Amino acid sequence: MKIIAIDSSGLTASVAIVEDETVIAEYTVNHKKTHSTTLLPMLNEIKKMTDTNLNSVDAIAIAKGPGSFTGLRIGSATAKGLGLALNKPIVPVPTVDAMACNAYGYRGIVCPVMDARREQVYTGVYCFKEGKKDPEILLKQAAMDIVDLCNRLEEIAGSKNVLFLGDGVPVYGEKIKKLLNDRGVRCDFAPVHMSRQRAAALAFLGEIYLKKGIFESAAEHKPEYLRMSQAERERLQKDSI
Repeated sequence: MKIIAIDSSGLTASVAIVEDETVIAEYTVNHKKTHSTTLLPMLNEIKKMTDTNLNSVDAIAIAKGPGSFTGLRIGSATAKGLGLALNKPIVPVPTVDAMACNAYGYRGIVCPVMDARREQVYTGVYCFKEGKKDPEILLKQAAMDIVDLCNRLEEIAGSKNVLFLGDGVPVYGEKIKKLLNDRGVRCDFAPVHMSRQRAAALAFLGEIYLKKGIFESAAEHKPEYLRMSQAERERLQKDSI
């Protein structure tokens, strides 16, 4: 089974081709460039480098959200365009679930955190069970206040350490560490090679979903934002005055 994976849910842009549990190619850039100008050239580059005929792929996995509103729209538009052109199904993978896959093998609790601004993060809580490759969801991905997240982790973690990863760590890591230490919960922070979105992890989870029949047509696909954009929130505030 061959899958193209696309993740532009945050600052990181990542594309990959994965076939039969082998990463054929992965191109990841974590730099302040516009995804609309990088994703297709990145995909074209790995296509050329691997002599991949795009018609040979079985599906396109896309990080469906949450994340950057602009990034998600660009990624979805790219996936939809490919899906329509190639007549291939789209496998929508929750962004935070895919990020948790980076920490496969960690024996504690895994908690990706994406900066959602205003003291909030996009997050979820996971663990890996013996003999199971994909993460078990302990708390479904959501937009959450830092204090609320730490309260939930106190309930969920028990005596287990919590591993944090994602672009929310540089922003909120010290606050999270203090809040959890005050609650008697120990925490770790993922090393650099595990700390951001990776299209290969997305493809890994996408293949599992595809085998379970979790996919949709390109025409049906749309991002999952989890909360309103700032412009929508400001409009609601003006309407309520």
